[in-house]
Amino acid sequence: MYIRKINSQNESTVSLMKFKRLILLLISFLPIVLFAQGTLPETFFDGKSVVLVSIDPSARPIMSWKQLADSVHQSLVKAGADPVAYFELEQMTLSEVTQADFAKAFQTRLIKNIILVTQQKTQTSIHVGAFSNDGTIIPSTNLFGAVGADYKLAGANFAAIGDGLKSKNLLVLDIPEFLSISPEEAVSTLKFIPKNPLNLDVFKLGIPIEGSSAQTGLLSYFKYDNYGKTPVSILAEQAAQKSGIEEILTQEYAFPVEWLTQAKSNQEMIRDRVQFLLVKVEGRESDLRESMGLQSIASDNDSRTVVKYYIKLIVRDELYIGPEWDADPDWRVALRDFLANLKK
Repeated sequence: MYIRKINSQNESTVSLMKFKRLILLLISFLPIVLFAQGTLPETFFDGKSVVLVSIDPSARPIMSWKQLADSVHQSLVKAGADPVAYFELEQMTLSEVTQADFAKAFQTRLIKNIILVTQQKTQTSIHVGAFSNDGTIIPSTNLFGAVGADYKLAGANFAAIGDGLKSKNLLVLDIPEFLSISPEEAVSTLKFIPKNPLNLDVFKLGIPIEGSSAQTGLLSYFKYDNYGKTPVSILAEQAAQKSGIEEILTQEYAFPVEWLTQAKSNQEMIRDRVQFLLVKVEGRESDLRESMGLQSIASDNDSRTVVKYYIKLIVRDELYIGPEWDADPDWRVALRDFLANLKK
């Protein structure tokens, strides 16, 4: 009886240890399982990738986006990628004009995949999707990826997708390469015009709500200050933003408007007599001015992050930024000043 009792206890202990090992094994793979929402592109193991990096300046350890790129480069290579160039995500999402120029350059360079590295205060995530071959850059926000508490863990989790798989990307870079788009590659037909548009009193001004499907920038979802927001928080932010915009419009804009909370084609908007779109962009002031063809301002604040509004004439793809520079760190001030300048 005593021997049988000892054997029973040993069997229970062994079973418990096996169960704990199984739990630990599942936990080790949990970050990948949770974040492998989309499908790994077929071209990932046989095609060039561009890496877009977004980093919260208040995240720790403090580093630049280039330092973060250097820190995750080997992890991307171990995963089987061929990262041929790195860019700052915020630089690319300055405007649809900028994105269109980058997209054209990517087409010329035969880019197949887009990798997005997002470092926030509490986590770092790495996602990959197929290059869309147009100005949206990526086809959706539902991308394959991995996450970790910091860039080291996120990199290790992402690198694990290459375990046991053979990549055809053989001649890869040992260190990250930081490129820029040359003026010859900036072939977008969309140009900024420092004037006010005509006929605002005749046709409706469409107003997309930031974060809704009416916005064109899928890439913005992966910026450090946007990624991971819940649908509830997004709806709350949209409601607050719409309320704030309505209050300013009532005071500063006397013509018809239409709220755009769902994606519409140009034809659909024109059918509804919406020929203008109010567009909001955000970025470093010096970068925004340069992207809009304006000279830089001799100021200590040219590196500050500001919001700028402009109006797009849909039927001609003309972008009107107004006669005066009215960007401001506070979107409410920027919008109010922009609408006030429309009266000049």
